[in-house]
Amino acid sequence: MASTRNEPNKTAIYATALTAFFAIAGIAIVDPILPVIGAELGATSWQIELLFTAYIAIMAIGMIPAVLATGKFGFKKILVAGVSLVGLAAILASLSQSIGQLAVLRGFWGLGNAMFFATAMVLLVSLANDRNWVVELFETCVGLGFAVGPLLGGLLGQISWRIPFLACGVFMVVALVVSSSKLKDPAEKPAPLRVGNVFSLFKKPAFVALSVVTATYNYVFFVVLGWVPFFLGLDVVPLGLVFTGWGIGLAIGILVVGHRMAHKIGAVQTVGIAIVGVLAAVILFALDLGQAWTIVVLVFAGLCMGLVNANLTDLSLALGSPDRRATTGAFNLVRWGFAAPAPVIAGLVASGPDDVTPFWIAAGVLAVGIITFLATAHVMARGVGERVLWQRWNKGAAQVEGVPEEALGEV
Repeated sequence: MASTRNEPNKTAIYATALTAFFAIAGIAIVDPILPVIGAELGATSWQIELLFTAYIAIMAIGMIPAVLATGKFGFKKILVAGVSLVGLAAILASLSQSIGQLAVLRGFWGLGNAMFFATAMVLLVSLANDRNWVVELFETCVGLGFAVGPLLGGLLGQISWRIPFLACGVFMVVALVVSSSKLKDPAEKPAPLRVGNVFSLFKKPAFVALSVVTATYNYVFFVVLGWVPFFLGLDVVPLGLVFTGWGIGLAIGILVVGHRMAHKIGAVQTVGIAIVGVLAAVILFALDLGQAWTIVVLVFAGLCMGLVNANLTDLSLALGSPDRRATTGAFNLVRWGFAAPAPVIAGLVASGPDDVTPFWIAAGVLAVGIITFLATAHVMARGVGERVLWQRWNKGAAQVEGVPEEALGEV
């Protein structure tokens, strides 16, 4: 993946990319250790799921203030503050004595991640001579983060559930030292951004349609990420390996298949096919075919989710505002805001770790998204120069590919 061009800021670019890797890994690192945390801290299933909900909810709320703050403070200061907050929250999380403390710290962790992802790609692109290389680097870090996060959680979690949190904190501190000394703001200061610029996007029918599909899909994403660890009933290391398989499927969908499919049949149709695959996977989870088949379906679900994640933000950027910060704020408010209650709802409705009720509810939620997609896909497709009804793609499908912020769709 070496750049063919001279990159004088290569150290800073790699530092930011490494930080992105640990930020993504931090989302999935808790999967294998959820049952262990519950056992040690005496927490119920829904209380354990607060670790996801607090993280996601604060990340959703924090994204808009983060993008607004870039207009006043610049990108570097917001990124450095976010990385600092993630590192501090992760280290303190390793010292937590109750599920409440841990959930609060995961909330601060989410706020730090919101500040980081509101700024990371803009800084990377401003530092790089070769934009395609830096976008590919960021996408690779995102894919590897989802794949390696569960593995780290499983291997380190067999020592203690506290070690994965501590390791994340230490890595973020190292990334902070390098980033704060090497990064610099773009030469052109970002223009001021108002809250009204963000919420005005919800007046656009195509953007609203995409937001509904995204909301239902992300709800299901975090039911799978949050409830399957309990449902499988595996020990910490096997569970880490299983979710590494899921992460590899996700990475393949993002890095290998997702954009290629978008170029061939269009991003809209790729998302449509993929969410049908996710619905099929969730229904198979609900049918409880046994542990072995559940693992196979989990990897398949990861592949389909990778296809969706590789294209959602591409579409939002094409259908949203010319100011990509406004689009990022509005879209992430939807995607994270509707994902936030999913883990806790799963824990509340389930009568036990082997209950399939959360999966049936998730299937119902995603069915709403698919119906919305079928009714509005032509509106979304028209906005990006594509056609639906499974016709071959036209040149407009390629125009939404390759923008720097598309990599954020894989988060």
